[in-house]
Amino acid sequence: MKESRFFYVPDASSQNEMPMDEGLHALRVLRLKSGDEMFLMDGAGKYYRAEVTIAATKRCLYRIIEEIPQQKAWRGRIHLVMSPTKMMDRVEWFAEKATEVGVDELSFIGCRFSERKMLRTVRLDKIVVSAMKQSRKPWKPVVNQMVPFKEFLQVPRSGMKFIAHCYEEVEREDLFSILSLKENAGNDDEITILIGPEGDFSIDEVRMAMDAGYRSISLGSARLRTETAALYAVMMSQLARRVE
Repeated sequence: MKESRFFYVPDASSQNEMPMDEGLHALRVLRLKSGDEMFLMDGAGKYYRAEVTIAATKRCLYRIIEEIPQQKAWRGRIHLVMSPTKMMDRVEWFAEKATEVGVDELSFIGCRFSERKMLRTVRLDKIVVSAMKQSRKPWKPVVNQMVPFKEFLQVPRSGMKFIAHCYEEVEREDLFSILSLKENAGNDDEITILIGPEGDFSIDEVRMAMDAGYRSISLGSARLRTETAALYAVMMSQLARRVE
C-alpha cells in the first residue's frame, strides 16, 4: 500500500494548480503522474483528497475529490513570542518542533540583551511548512517578522498574556498552574507568552510588560535555554488546552 502524499496548497479549494515548489516536489521527487491520488493541506484546518489531472514539466494540476475538515486538537490560539538566539539553527529547531507540537503564531522580538538583531523569516516559513506536512497538522502557524520589544508591546492583544523571566525580586506565578485552572483550561482565549534572550529580559522590560498587562510567570525551577523554554511553554499550553 502506498503511503499518502501530503502537500501544502493555500486556498486549495479555489484553484486547481499546486504552487511551483510543491508541484516540482510532486513531479520530480515523488514522480506523481496523472490519475495519482494525493492529499492537500490548506493551512486553515482542512485536508483535501485530490487527484492529479495534468503532470507537465513544471506544472501539476489537480481536481478535488473530497473535502475533509479536521478538528483542532487544542482550544483557543497559542502565540509564542521569542527573542531569537545567536545561532540560527536553534531558532529553526524551535520553529520545527513547536509546529509539530501545535502552535498558532510565532513572533520574534529584539530585546536589550538579544544577541541577534535581525531575522529572516523566509527559511523559517519553509521549515514550518515542512513540519506541518510531516506532523499532518493542517494548520499553518503564522510566522511574523522580528520587531523591537517596545513595538510588540504597543499592539493591543486579547486573551491571557504572560512574560517568563528569572528575576526572584519580581513575584512570579507558575505558568502551568495558571493554565490548568478549570476556568482557564476550558476557554478559547488566546495565550501569548514572551520568552527572553539567553541573558533574560532586562528588569525594565519585565516591568514594562507587566504595565502592559502581561502576567509575570515562571516555567519551573530548571534554568532553560531560550529555545527550550519556548518549546516548554508551547507544550504546557498544549497540555492545558488539549481537546479530550
